Amino acid sequence: MIVTTTVTASRASRPVGELLREWRDRRRISQLDLAISAEISTRHLSFVETGRSKPSRDMVLRLGEHLEVPLRERNQLLLAAGYAPAYAESGLGAPEMEAVRKAVRQLLTSHEPYPAAVVDRWWNLVDANESVLIMTDLVSPALMAAPVNVLKLTLHPEGMAPHVLNLGEWRAHLLGRLRRQVAQTADPVLTGLLEELLTYPCSDPVPEVEVPGPGDIFVPLRLRHKDVDLTFFSTVSTFGTPLDITVSELVIESFFPADTATAEYLRAYAARGVE
Repeated sequence: MIVTTTVTASRASRPVGELLREWRDRRRISQLDLAISAEISTRHLSFVETGRSKPSRDMVLRLGEHLEVPLRERNQLLLAAGYAPAYAESGLGAPEMEAVRKAVRQLLTSHEPYPAAVVDRWWNLVDANESVLIMTDLVSPALMAAPVNVLKLTLHPEGMAPHVLNLGEWRAHLLGRLRRQVAQTADPVLTGLLEELLTYPCSDPVPEVEVPGPGDIFVPLRLRHKDVDLTFFSTVSTFGTPLDITVSELVIESFFPADTATAEYLRAYAARGVE
């Protein structure tokens, strides 16, 4: 089930112009560049940001589009301007989400015997295929209580962390993704998650910058499972034309074997089932 969050009082009560200026600053776009791309005058944009002019509903949506504001935050902009939200947030169990559920399930099952999982905006586990067990059977049962947060599951000292052979490298990769997400969304929940993850211990050196070693073409996940060393790389998929908040925030991460030995182990593991 998708976990939702509410708009904080401080953000909901702020003027729309102030929020738009904050998003523009966050995207490092000048007033002139935004005005040109949105096809409005710089004067009008300045008046909107300072509160001297109230933007129309269409103007709020247009500026949100050109600033690449996530759908959830576009609704916040509309509320701050005095308009009703434009984007629905449907639960995955809703009838109108049947096509999405089928597509997600098809992607997960077709990826067997390799692990694949679906997470929401806050990295909470939404769905997964059976092969994910090769990762989750390494963790403390306490971390599997709903909602299961896959970043905590991976980096917690009672989670996958003790079994990740390149923990420093993988930790840097995950935290880098989360930092970029925080910068993109300004989500306080994600900010809190980042702060918590930074407190988790890590005995491995954590690189500040991802620099490839000889022959590296991606950051691998090196995992020890029952005295067998496995190596994975992953791909991330999202829905290309979402108009629903839930759909826009779903992320499907698929893991692939990075070598023949890992592929053979995964096929054998799936064939015999969990021991």
